This record gives sequence, structure tokens and C-alpha cells, in this order.
Amino acid sequence: MILVEYQKERKQVAAIMRRIYRQGLTTCSGGNISLRVDDDRFLITPSALDKGTINYRQIALMTLSGENLSPGLKPSMEADMHRTILRHREDIDAVVHAHPKHASFFTAIQSSKIRTDLLAEARFVLGEPVFSPYALMGTPELGKNLKSALAGGEYVALLENHGVLTIGKTLLEAFDRIEVVEVAAEMTFMSEYSVKLSPLNNRRLNEIDAMNT
Repeated sequence: MILVEYQKERKQVAAIMRRIYRQGLTTCSGGNISLRVDDDRFLITPSALDKGTINYRQIALMTLSGENLSPGLKPSMEADMHRTILRHREDIDAVVHAHPKHASFFTAIQSSKIRTDLLAEARFVLGEPVFSPYALMGTPELGKNLKSALAGGEYVALLENHGVLTIGKTLLEAFDRIEVVEVAAEMTFMSEYSVKLSPLNNRRLNEIDAMNT
């Protein structure tokens, strides 16, 4: 197995991971990304490496059955979570997990009530974020909980006391959702201190929702 197989895709994964870190959406050791590259294989970021300096040679290749095809590389401890999502959501190819601070706060209050009715972009890009119950990091239960949480076709999940996960047809789509959910979470905080809000009414929300059907 040649390490640089899927070099273009590996570079994309590494670039998005660096971007997430540099934008303050995760910590040096936190977060992980996966990208489906064919029917049975996907790329995934490693464990215990600096997310701010990660490069394409550090991106591992795995099978959906769990085999590591990159000798010398240690895939993320959350690889099982990524495998589970990719196996059960055939409509998407990219998974992004990060720890944006405002959105992650909502994971600690057992709520997915990040408002998506304040900006049309948030509604269009995110839909309604869902809540995934707590499971220990790196365990099969984490993936099982997310599988259930995302079973209705959702694209954004808040992992209780953990962080945020987004999925998409492309890496850019999943990354966009991480950015937008953090903005929406911050605006939700800000809305608590606003004297008067003017959220999107039901007609406008339904119009936006219809754009995704």
C-alpha cells in the first residue's frame, strides 16, 4: 500500500483540519475528519498529532470494516464513530467533528436548541441540529448514539458533554456546517440579551426548508 494513494484527497482533509484549528473551532489535540474515497474505504485524521500543522502524509486510509491500510499511522480514536456514520449515511461522504466553544456549550446543558430562525443561512445550511446522548470517547456507543440521532436525515449533531459533529456530501459542505453552527450558537447566546428579536416566521422558515427538498 502506497502511503500517498489519494494524495489529492489527503491534502484536502489535512487542509480543512488545519483551517478548523486556526479558526479556533477545535483544540490542538481535539477534533477529527473523515472522507469517503470509494465504496469501502475512507481517509481519517490521526490521533495525538498537532491539528494546526497536520499534513497529507499523516492522513490514514481505512476500510469501513475497520482495517487500517496505512502502516505506521494511528487513525483517530474516533474512527469507529466515523465508520458507523459513513456506513449508515450513504448520502454523505464527509464527517467533521470539532469543539467550537459556543456550540459545544449547548452539549453541556442537554439541549440542541441552537436557534436557526435568526438567520436564513443558518436554517438553510443546518436545518435543525439534533442532540446525541453521552457516550465515552472512542467507544462503539458513541457511533451508535449518533447513528440514531442522525437517522432522520439530519446533518448536525451535538454530542452531550463532548462537541459537535457535522456531515455533508463534500468536505466543504461539512466544514461549512461547523462554521455556521458556531455562528448560530453565538447568536443564540446574544439573543438572550436582546430587547426585541425579529426571527424568521413560520412561512419564511417553510420556504427555506423547501429549498432543501
